[in-house]
Order: sequence, then C-alpha cells, then structure tokens
Amino acid sequence: MTHPLDLVLTLVSRDGGVSGLASAALGRTGGVKDRSAAGWSVAETGVAGGPDLVAWLEAETPARGADWAITPAANRRKRLLISDMDSTIIGQECLDELADFAGLKAEVSAITERAMRGELDFAGALTQRVAMLKGLSLSALDACHAERVRLNPGARELVATMKAHGARAVLVSGGFGYFTSRVAAMAGFDADRANTLIDDGALLTGAVGQPILGREAKLTALVEETAALGLTADDALALGDGANDLDMIRAAGLGIAYKAKPIVAAETRARIGHTDLRAALFFQGYGVDEVVG
Repeated sequence: MTHPLDLVLTLVSRDGGVSGLASAALGRTGGVKDRSAAGWSVAETGVAGGPDLVAWLEAETPARGADWAITPAANRRKRLLISDMDSTIIGQECLDELADFAGLKAEVSAITERAMRGELDFAGALTQRVAMLKGLSLSALDACHAERVRLNPGARELVATMKAHGARAVLVSGGFGYFTSRVAAMAGFDADRANTLIDDGALLTGAVGQPILGREAKLTALVEETAALGLTADDALALGDGANDLDMIRAAGLGIAYKAKPIVAAETRARIGHTDLRAALFFQGYGVDEVVG
C-alpha cells in the first residue's frame, strides 16, 4: 500500500516557475526541492497523490508549459528503457510519410490517426494501409528515411544517459524494421523490434509479415526484456503516444505519455507535452548536470 508522501511529484519546464507550482500543488510552501539548472526548471516534492492532484495538474500545468510525473519515491532510476518509435522517438509517422511517395498521405494518415486513438483494430488498420502501398518502389523507403525521419529533441540524451547508468534501451514499434533499425542506430538503442514490409526485391507487395507486432507484442517485449535482465516490470520505463502503447505503459514501473492521444494520457501519471524527452530523465531523479550529450 502506498502511504502519504511515498510518492514524488516532479515538475519540469523550460519557462521557469515550477517551484512555485510545486508549492501550490503541495498546498504549502517548503518541502520543495529545486533542481533547476542550465535553462531547465525542475522541482520535486513528496506528495500523497490521488485523483484530485492529477486533476489539478491537468488544469494548472498547460498554461505554465510544464510537464509532470507522480512516481513512487523508491526505485526511480529505471534499468530498461522501452519506447515506441513513431511520434515518440521520432517526430514522424513513417508509414504516413512513406504513403506520401505514393500520393496517398492524406488517406493513410486518417487511418493512422484513428488507430492511434484506439478507434480501429491496430492489425487491421496496419494491413489496410500497407495494402494501399502495393507497387511502391523500395527506393521510396530510402528517400523517406533520408528526407523525412528526424529524432525528436532529447531522444539521444535520454538513451545515452540511461545507458551510461547501466540501463538497456529497446525500440519497439508497430511500424517497420527498415525504419526501426536505422532509428535505433541514430538514437543509440541497443535493440529494436518491429513489423516487416514484404517486397519482391524491387517493389512492395502490399503485405505485412506475420505475426503482426501490435499492442500485445509490445507488452511481451517489456516482459521478455526485463526477464532477460533479471528484472521486473517495475524496473522499466515505457514511453509512447498511442493506444498501441497502452499495455506496456500500464505495466511499466514508469509509464510516460509523450505528446499522447487522450486515451493514453488519461491513464498515465507521467506526461511530456511541453518540453522534450529529457524530461523523462528528470522524472527519474536525474540532475540536469547528469544528462549525457
């Protein structure tokens, strides 16, 4: 059972003022640790948690440009980082960008958005979108990666800092290995898991390799990766933005919603929507001066 003040509220902003916000959340002055440095405003305090605090944070933090997390005071620094790729580690949805090379971005993006919001079955939506790309040249994958795919701010620092402190980093995606292998290398991940686009050596066939890696497979990845390290899910940080990420986010000791769809944000007590991925380090108690890169 969690007792009062066995939880830590961490507030993070680039605009300052989070110490005062932390005091307001606590309902009194004092008891707030200010860890601000180098352009980052970071404050933390012990709290009892509860739905009233979450509702208050949801109402008060947007105008301050502040991100927040309510985490157990124990075991804050996680030993496994397991993260979604599209719109999380990178700023793009690779399948949507690839569809642009076929002149179908609007149609594919509309399906992606509904799937991310949990309105469509993921496997069915993925199969439908890939089928629309039948006949697309493999050269489009090269062009898409080179021209469109970019890491989100803080991605390299998040991975490098956790790895420097002994963590393993794994990229898990409902997207495709062509992209995850390259993004994993760009950001410094140790491994990646994803789906496979089937081709005939020159063109996409419109088919996806089976079985499809989706919501359940992401949770399985978390379970398998922690077990291989002799850890439990409490030792993991899971990061994502869409309905496909919910199970692994729920299971992890620290599940973070990154610029997430409402269905995901509503079920998390750690949210990044205003700053960047380095906030995930501060949620774990890292100091600004400990960030690598």
